[in-house]
Amino acid sequence: MKHNMKSLFMYMTVALLGCAMMLSCSKDALDSDSEPGLYPQENPVDDMVVYMLPKAQAIDLTYEQKKFTQNNNAFTLQFLKTVNDADQTGKGFIYSPLSVTYVLSMVNAAAEGQTSQEIEQTLGFMLGYTEAGLNDVNAYSKKLIEGLPLVDPNVQLSIANAIFVSSRYTLKPQFQQEMQQYYHAQAESLDFSSPATLGHINGWCNEQTGGMIPTILEQVNPDAMSYLLNAIYFKAGWAAKFDPKKTKNEEFTTENGNTVQLPMMHQTVKALYLADSTYSAIEFSYGSGLWNMTLMLPNEGKTTDDIINVLAQKRRLRGHSDGFCSTMEEVLYYPYEVDLKVPRFETHSDTNTPDYTLIDLLKQMGIRQVFDPDLAQVPNLCEGANAFISMMRQKAAIEVNEDGAEAAAVTIAEMEATTSADPMEYPKTTFHANRPFVYAIQEASSGVILFVGKYTGK
Repeated sequence: MKHNMKSLFMYMTVALLGCAMMLSCSKDALDSDSEPGLYPQENPVDDMVVYMLPKAQAIDLTYEQKKFTQNNNAFTLQFLKTVNDADQTGKGFIYSPLSVTYVLSMVNAAAEGQTSQEIEQTLGFMLGYTEAGLNDVNAYSKKLIEGLPLVDPNVQLSIANAIFVSSRYTLKPQFQQEMQQYYHAQAESLDFSSPATLGHINGWCNEQTGGMIPTILEQVNPDAMSYLLNAIYFKAGWAAKFDPKKTKNEEFTTENGNTVQLPMMHQTVKALYLADSTYSAIEFSYGSGLWNMTLMLPNEGKTTDDIINVLAQKRRLRGHSDGFCSTMEEVLYYPYEVDLKVPRFETHSDTNTPDYTLIDLLKQMGIRQVFDPDLAQVPNLCEGANAFISMMRQKAAIEVNEDGAEAAAVTIAEMEATTSADPMEYPKTTFHANRPFVYAIQEASSGVILFVGKYTGK
């Protein structure tokens, strides 16, 4: 951290004077184990305040692709509300609706008619003024797969897709070609009656998520036609790491009013901050500042349910200067100096619960036919057979600590055949996440949301 402050001071000095120079620094400002800083510090004397304000560098999205992002983010926030309404455990959760989007987009590439329309409408791929073509959706998926991992070399991100097809079936050549071209999904033919197949599929999940999701199936259905999978893995350090010496056990008030002792990380940051009638929020950055976590804390008398309902209504985390007209209230963040406390936490989630399954959630959101063996129209997956989704599941996990965050998700669909800056002063505020909160991980320039979740202290 102290080494970071030296580098930050040097960066701003060069920007202000327009020339390179060497600066002396006290022994206390050095830490040979730290990474070089990435943000300019306007006050080198105050080494207790660090920068987490993001820098902009856009992914090259077309106008239609920006609309896809906006609409799919609305699906993400509606998914968050649907899960929250269905979950009765009181526990926190973490999911990646983007991972669900990838699996359903692959299914959609083989679908037709009302089945395809339901998927595209719910995911946000029907633009209203024009119906997006299948190749447009595929090209958008390809751009994110190839572009998002390259946005920031300091952030580790991978998006992987796979198709495991029963040796009893043959994929249609066009579908197989599109999966390779747009989704980088290599198809493998496997014997679904062999015990080795389960280990092979679960091994793919384990490898693609850095061990965070070691398994996705307990057994392989020998009658299944194929399994379509997506895995997203994210690992990044904070733009300014928390000092572990400042982490202390403090009280955290749960939703039922009880208090528990949790390790609370603490630092003072320059960050984007919002305060409205329902919640306050802070965006703090990973890596070079192009990825961020938005943490949303309910106001006194409000709950995480209120936050999630507002997000679903507004259909966005914040306002973007993207040129799109909207009658919705803009969600605006401003730079503040924030006294920040946030718990160190870890959450694991699985959509196979007593309260709901992933299929239950998606049916509530408007996708129905693809799960019905009598109504599904998915004729372009395998030769000589129509398909439907007989099982769908997601497992996800997140770990947040002083260094940064690691998150992963795997989504699987089982297919069966049917029978037919300048220096400035910032206002100051306090943001102590000592009660349940909502969070999201987002890429700043494109606006794509990868993960959403809720933390309740348990």
